[in-house]
Parts: sequence; C-alpha cells; structure tokens
Amino acid sequence: MATDTSFSRRLARREFRSSKDARLSVGSSVMKIISSTSVESLLTAEEDFLEYLSFLSTVALNALLRAGAVDPGNVKLLQHFNESFHGLWELISASYKTLKQSHEQNLALDTDELYLLQQAPGFVHIFKEYFESVTDFMVVKGFDRAAKQASSYWKSNKKVLRQMIKDTSDGPVHVLLQRVFIDPFRNHVQHYTLFLSNLTEDSEAEPLSDVLNTFVELQRHISQILDEASQTKILWSQISNKLTLALCHPERRLQEDSRNVPVAVANGRYERVLLFNDMLVFLQGHESKSFDLKTVWVDSTVKQKSEPNNYLLRIITPEDEVVLCAKEPQCQGLWLWKINQLIRQVLNGSRDYPLWGKAGEVTNPPTCRFSTYTFRNEGRFKEATYEGDMSWGKPHGKGTLKWADGRNHVGDFKFGQEDGFGICLIPNSSQDRYDCYKCHWRSGSMEGYGICEYADESVYKGYFKDNMRHGFGILECGAPDTNPFKYTGNWDRDKRSGYGVWESKNKGERYIGMWLNNNRHGPAIILTDSGACYQGIFNSNKMVGTGILLSEDSTMYEGEFTEDRLMAGKGKLTFSNGFTLVGTFNRNASLGLHTQGVLNTTSAHEDETTKRKFQLGAELFPVEERWNGIFEPFLKFLESGCQGETEEFFLGFHVKSSKKLQKSQEYLYCERDKDEVSGKIEDIIKEISVFQKQEDLQLYLEKAFKSSHHPFKKLLKILLLVYQATYSGVGANLHLLSMAQEEIKYYGKKLLEFCRALLATAGERNGHRNCILDEDEEMSDTWAYTLILPLILPRFHPDLFMLYMLYHEQEDGFYWQGIIRLGHLTDTKLLEFLDVQKQLWPLKDVKLTTNQRYSIVRHKCFHSATECLQKIITTVDPKEKLEIILKTYSEIERTVSRVVDKDYKLPMDDLLPLLIYVVSRAGIQHLGAEINFIRDLMDPSNRGGIYDFLLTALESCYEHIQKEEIRHYTC
Repeated sequence: MATDTSFSRRLARREFRSSKDARLSVGSSVMKIISSTSVESLLTAEEDFLEYLSFLSTVALNALLRAGAVDPGNVKLLQHFNESFHGLWELISASYKTLKQSHEQNLALDTDELYLLQQAPGFVHIFKEYFESVTDFMVVKGFDRAAKQASSYWKSNKKVLRQMIKDTSDGPVHVLLQRVFIDPFRNHVQHYTLFLSNLTEDSEAEPLSDVLNTFVELQRHISQILDEASQTKILWSQISNKLTLALCHPERRLQEDSRNVPVAVANGRYERVLLFNDMLVFLQGHESKSFDLKTVWVDSTVKQKSEPNNYLLRIITPEDEVVLCAKEPQCQGLWLWKINQLIRQVLNGSRDYPLWGKAGEVTNPPTCRFSTYTFRNEGRFKEATYEGDMSWGKPHGKGTLKWADGRNHVGDFKFGQEDGFGICLIPNSSQDRYDCYKCHWRSGSMEGYGICEYADESVYKGYFKDNMRHGFGILECGAPDTNPFKYTGNWDRDKRSGYGVWESKNKGERYIGMWLNNNRHGPAIILTDSGACYQGIFNSNKMVGTGILLSEDSTMYEGEFTEDRLMAGKGKLTFSNGFTLVGTFNRNASLGLHTQGVLNTTSAHEDETTKRKFQLGAELFPVEERWNGIFEPFLKFLESGCQGETEEFFLGFHVKSSKKLQKSQEYLYCERDKDEVSGKIEDIIKEISVFQKQEDLQLYLEKAFKSSHHPFKKLLKILLLVYQATYSGVGANLHLLSMAQEEIKYYGKKLLEFCRALLATAGERNGHRNCILDEDEEMSDTWAYTLILPLILPRFHPDLFMLYMLYHEQEDGFYWQGIIRLGHLTDTKLLEFLDVQKQLWPLKDVKLTTNQRYSIVRHKCFHSATECLQKIITTVDPKEKLEIILKTYSEIERTVSRVVDKDYKLPMDDLLPLLIYVVSRAGIQHLGAEINFIRDLMDPSNRGGIYDFLLTALESCYEHIQKEEIRHYTC
C-alpha cells in the first residue's frame, strides 16, 4: 500500500531525528536566549507530530466518525472528541509556524517569544481536554463498538495502526485503535517536558521553572486519568448489564473499590462499595443505592462498643446513614481521605490538578455547603426538592423547598427544619391562587410574627404558634364579593379567643369584647353606625341576660334582650328628657314594641346627664388584660436578655433573609437619616448603656419613636392600629371615653416598663447598674406621664380628642354660645360686666385717635395674655398646655402690675374676672374637652400645686361662661 509505505518512511525519519535531537545540547548559556539548534529540534518534533495528526485524521478519526454516526450513544462523545482533536491540531500548527519562521530567518528566539511558553496555559488546557474526551469515549467502550462496526476496514489497516505506535505484537484492533489516539500524544507532551527541562538547566529564570512544573504535572494528570478510565472500563465489564446501564456515564470514574481496599457495610446491608468521582454507590446483587457526593458527609468519630477492633466511618446523607467498617486503620484512613477529597472536588466543580493533590495534603470539604436534593422518603419533605445550604445532611442556612404540587418555601433552615424567617407559598385549588405565608418559623412550624396573604384576598398580620394563628393578630378581608370585615385581637390555636374587635363594613357594626372558639362569648359592646350602643353578655354569638342599650338621642334601656339584641322582657327605659318607663316589653309582628309598666315624668337633671354620658366597658375589660398579646412577645424578648437572633421572632425583623431582603436591610440599617437611631438590638443596648441623665434618655426615645425600624416605633405602630380599630370611625363614641383614656395611660406605663428592662439589660452587659429610672412605683407613674406620654400622644391625639369633644359636646355648645354673646361687648363693657375693678383696666395701653373713645375699643385689653392662651391648641402635651396656662396667668399679672405701677399678686376675686375676660377674647373652641384632656392626662404629681390651681380656675371660667345669664345676655 502506497499510504503504508509513505507513512513508514515518515516514521523512520522521525526516529532518526529524535535520536539526533536527544544528543543535542541547548548550546547557549545565555539565560533568555534559545539557540537555533534547540529551535530546530522543537520545530522537527512539531512537524513530525503534525504529520502524524494529519495521517491519524485520515486513517482513524474519520473512520471513527463514520462508524459513530450509526450509534446514537456515541454522537456527542465523538463530536467532543473531534473538536478537541482539531483544537489541539490548530494549536500545534500555530506553534510550528512561529518556529519555522524563526528558523528560516536563522534567528535565535528569546524565551518570551517562544510560542510554547507564551501559550503554556493553552497547551495544558487543550491536552487536558483532549485526553478527557478520549477517556470519556474509552470508558463507554466507544473504541470497542467502532472496531466491530467497521471490522473489515480496521482489519485491512491493522498493520498501519501497529506501525503508528511501533507495536510489533498482534493485539486486538480496538486496543490498537485506542492506543493510536493516546500514546503519541503522551510522547509529545513528554517531548515538551524534556525540551523545557533542557532550557531550565541553562537558565534559572522562575517563569521557565513554573512552565516546566506545569507540564510535569500535566504528565501526571494524563497518567492518572488514563488509569482511572482503564479501571472504570474494567468495572463495567465485571458487573451486570443492569447495573452498568444504571451507573455508566462517560465522565464517571471509579476511584475506589471495597474489593481493592477492604471495607464492609455494617449489618450486611450491602456487599460492595464503589466510590466514583461524583457519587458513592452501594451494591447488593443486581441492585444499587447511589448518593451524590455533594450531599454526602463522612464522620470518622463514631465508635462501636461491641467490636472495638473495627474502624468505622459513618456516611451521612439527607435521608440515609450507612456505617462502613474497616479492619485496618489504613483502610479507614484511605476511604476517609478519598471520599473527603472527592467531595471537595465536586463542590469546587473541578478535579484537582494533579487529581489527589500533593503528598500528605488533606483538605476536608466544608461541612456547610450549597446542595440540591430531592427527598424520596415519607415525611413532610417527600417529593420536595431542596436547594440551598446543607450541613451534615440537613438543610441548614438559606434554602428553597419546592414540591411538585406547587408548594414552595424560601427562607432559613436549622438542623433540617424551617427555622427563622421564611416565605411559604401553598396553592389554593378553589381560588386558583396561592396562600402566601411570610413569617418566622421555629422547628418546622410557624411561630412568631408573620404576615399571611390568603387566596381569598384576606390578610393576617400577627403571631403564630405551631402553624396556627396564636396571640395577637389582625385579620382583614376586603374582597368585594364577600362580607368585608376586620378582626383585631387575640387568637388561640387558629380561633378568635380572648379580647378582640370585629368590624363588619357591610353591617356598619363594631363588636368590642370577648371571644371563644371564633364565637362572640362573654361581655361585649356593640356599636352601630346609627349611633346605637349595646353592652351585654354573649354566648355563642347570641346576646343573653340583661344589658344596656344607648341610642343616639341619649335614650337608655336597661333590661332583658332577645338573642338578636331586641328589647324584650323586664327593663327600664330612660328618655332623653329624663322620663323613665319601668315595665315589661314585648314585641308583636303587627303592633311592634309595646309595654306595660309605670311611667315617671319627674326627672333630675343630674341623673339625665349621668345617663347620657354613661361609660361602657371600663369595668368589663380591665385595661391590663386587653392587649397582652401585643406586650407579651416583647416582654419575653426582654426577659431573654435581648438576644439578637430572636429579634425577628417578636417584631418580624428580617435581618438574615434572602439577598434581595438583605439588600433592603442595607437601607434599614446603613442608610438611615443622621437623626435616626439604629433598630438593631445590639446597637440599642450599646447606645443606651452610656446614658446618665433623664435628658439623654428623653432625646433617645424621641428619635426611637420616629425611627421606622426601632422596636419602640414598631410597637407603637401596632398600638395605634388597635387603638384606631377600637375608637375611630364607628368607635368614635362618647360612651367609650373612659376606656380610651385609661388605655393611653396604660400604653405609657408599659413602654416605660420596657425602657426600664432595656436599661437593666444594658447595665448587666456592661457590668454596672443604670439608675436613671431606678425609682419607686410612685415615681414610675410620674415618668410615664413626663417621659413617655408626651412622645406618644401626638399619634393618638386625633382619635382620643374626638371622644373628648363628643363627651363634652353639650357643655362646649353652651360655652360657645356664651363666647359669642360676650364677643359682642366692647372691652370696657365686658370688663364692667365681669365686675373687674376699674383700677385694673389697662386702658392706658390702648392707643386711640382723637375721634375714638375707650367705650368702642374691642379686643385690645390683655392682648398678650389672650394670644398666649390661644396657643393651648397648638400642642397635645398636657404639661405644655399647663405651662401655657401658667404663662397666661403671668401675662395677666404682668399687665395689671404695669397698670397699678407696682408688683401686684392677684387674689382669686380679681383673678377669675380677668381670666374670664381673657378666655372670652381667646375664643378657644372645645375648651371643655381641652380642660378635661389636660386633667385626665397630666402628671399626678401636679395635683394640688400651682398647675392644678390654675387649671381649676380656668375650669371655673369655662363653667361661668356656660351660665344661662351669659348665654342670653343682651347689651
């Protein structure tokens, strides 16, 4: 054959050149210069190898591609094989061209100009990729099948194949075919190594040494992957076809076999253990159990008391544990080392280079790692795929669970269970939407604060326990096709139980009271948008026994009701004019309500007023028991020592959640305004630990109540929600004033309690006691009024003051009539009407024109005091309001002192007329509401002092202006 003869001649020429080159020296001792002789040696090697590649492509590669075209299993492998072959060919061609150009010009090359050195990483990469493609094809017996499919062709070229690798033996065709794609390539890498070694001997340049070491390691790498491929191919020939079909994969390599390094499975569950580069496999007959190495952990600390001479390894996976027993410590150590090294390599996404690292080098894989696993065993996670952080076979850290039915959970895991913040989506088939749970989890169950958006468009914001709504929570349903409602209150095991407020928007009705198992049960108040108020006892949603009904016109019924809140039975009806009707009330479908009883037409005005302002609920619902579900989580957090990891449990802080949420936290904690304090509990403890004065704490609390991410602000926000749910809208009813007012005071007391606990915690952590709030119980009440209430009242004032205005509406109406009447009088007429002594009239302060008389002056006298008193409506702080009243008194006294031209202390007989004058000129609407607001919420320590005295004086003026003789006074 012509082809055969030509190739033989080329082979002979290459042998001669190789022997000649082996005797050549580098020829120069200059560090960076490569002699022309060395260049010629490398050029010859590249030329011969290119000839070999060309011949190999013609004789063998094209034949392989043709044979593989009819074998679907080999198509992709051959494609990769062909691409890496030609990639190598192109790289060698580029190297040859640069060498030939230099040789033709008879130039010595600088090492920096040598293509082999310039592209050393490329050479290593392409040779590595080539040998990986060859071994992948070899492992799946690709050469064997190709030899059978074109047996006649290979038989006719068998001699050529032997000549290509210089093999005189008469081996099988598939072995020769495999070798022609391996041996010359290994030899060429060896030639590169020898060439670089010669260069390095004449030069101590570090880059040359590094490249040489790289090629030495490449040789080791090639030897290792060829050995692995050979052992893996042998394995597939030894085991059954069933197992081969299940386990064989082109890139899978056998790393260890329990038949070579003895190790047994405890309890005899499996008879053979195989370790591959990507999985651990246990064989039993024709069955296998495999584990992805990404989800395998190895524990060598396990002990076996019954057989102390056994050396054990515990293999841990997400759903299985297997114990390996070795008789020798060397066997145990080898399996432990290899498994851990392979786990580390598969986690890194690449094999070591060289595969097993340096001698004695041990790098254990991380115990916490990112993994993907689909659960198969029975349990909550069955058929769910987990993707995220795992530790010792359990989800631990951030992760995502996805079920085939559409459920998924994203969030924090701890020791295999949902623990921390998480978002869970559960498909709702009836709504064709999802229920979305965003809340805190503990030990696999929702526990702590959460927000749930249900498929029916209802939303729950509150606390959970054991996957059920438990504690305080708000459930609101605003879907237009249902009965919109809002429930704000306590829950017990997913049912409304305890104190709560229910508002039905369609009915225009609000229920304030006790619940049991989702039913209205116990004392309660019902408010309607018609103005009617009910107070009574409920049992399973029905009103029972006696109760009270207050109508909008102040008619009051006390007696028995039907289950549907209709008057029926014995009772007393008090009309708005004070008449009373005592008797038995009955209802008839045709006649309506009728009664038999005694009508009393004599009425006492005081009784009438008392009935009209009758206060509901204050005795039925002790303020200490209304909103425990809000305060308890915060108290438990404080009692636990304010551990940062429990922060999100009670207030929904999502500090350690997904990357997207973490990014939002950067705004919360890193980009806040300069006046905004941190919301992190550790920062809070650190900041307050240095406080020594009340002013420091007061300034800090002022900022804390404004900082949107501080626990106090979050708590205050929830308190405002429940307050508005109870007392705004339909709840803006004068009969609830006592409840509303005592609730505000209780908020101040509880917030002060939390301040005290935080200061105590800060002191414990810093080893000293902070005594800013270290006073007795009486002083504690004072701090609540002076420190807390002024800061929180602005949020609650609109709703609370509305109740005060409704409560004092009648008195304020009479008062305003008096103000209007007195406003018609000139200053002199008014001062005269009020019997103010003329020597106290500040008329000399009034500037008149020549045509004006004192008798026509209006609103000029005591002008500074009037302006001062008008400022009482510009603040909601009772203390500041009292200071305004005190300043008003001072302005009156200062004006009088100037008039009499000496210091003058006003006696009560002089003060009241002058104060009435100032009040009438100030024209403050709802003054009765203001006075009572101040009295109810001012610091109790001020009672009996100057503030109390002046407030009483102002109240006397208010009552005086209401008098009929003033309201009907005519000039």
